Amino acid sequence: MVDAHFDQTADLWLIENGRRIGLVDHVKRAFKYRFYPTDAQAAELSRTFGCVRKVYNLALAARAQAWVLRQERVNYNATSAMLTEWKKTEELAYLNEVSSVPLQQALRHLQTAFTHFFAQRARYPRLKSRKKSRKSAEYTTSAFRFQGGKLTLAKMTEPLAIVWSRPLPEGVAPSTVTVSQDAAGRWFVSVLCEDPGVKPLPATDAAVGVDAGLDHLLTLSTGEKITNPATSGATVDGWPGRSGNWLVRPRGRESTGPRRAGGSPAFTPGSPTGGGMRCIRSLLGSFVTTKRS
Repeated sequence: MVDAHFDQTADLWLIENGRRIGLVDHVKRAFKYRFYPTDAQAAELSRTFGCVRKVYNLALAARAQAWVLRQERVNYNATSAMLTEWKKTEELAYLNEVSSVPLQQALRHLQTAFTHFFAQRARYPRLKSRKKSRKSAEYTTSAFRFQGGKLTLAKMTEPLAIVWSRPLPEGVAPSTVTVSQDAAGRWFVSVLCEDPGVKPLPATDAAVGVDAGLDHLLTLSTGEKITNPATSGATVDGWPGRSGNWLVRPRGRESTGPRRAGGSPAFTPGSPTGGGMRCIRSLLGSFVTTKRS
């Protein structure tokens, strides 16, 4: 079982119009972990997800209406003022029940989406769906406490039960925490922090072409081929870990994996509700990219 995923959220080079224009002094990385909330924490986070989605959709509708009726562009500051007024209404008074930081972050994300749209780098922002959109909430330093390896979010009295399967860089403090829940019902927390241990790689003129296919996951211009992940039977070639029969549990067979309080399985990679293929792709992607970095 792998609980942590590694993502590099900032390149070592500043890129402008496809050209390298300068070297970045630091690199921020997001470390993603599984966690198991209490019933109270799950309820609080579910309310926060709903409020984030509501504020995002309200602000998007307000900006669209302002442009259609008055050809007026509404920025982040204007939507932030709208949020203050929305909280005063009886209909939207429930927005006061959750932390205000994730709501403000939703407005900032909407501003970023419009910035990319006007720069012709992305499509026009779309409304968030309760069933289809990603459930997430972003907390900045004012909305969480990280002390002694324990993370406590705003509006919560107890720290999250995080599986710290990978240590954070020594001596750094998280700058942003993002909590999410996937379609399989699993809870994740992504901790963003600077990693002073990352150093620039030597400059090189070498380039490798990558082609995604059906018979093979990836084919490189060097002739190397990366096989598709096997969901049963054989082990994925070169993939460290367990054989394919670990990935899918036969129907009717009890899981022997780790269990949560109450006796229910904590995670079953191959089960339909465990996000088996999502786990496989994540593991394989991490292995392939790490192997070549």
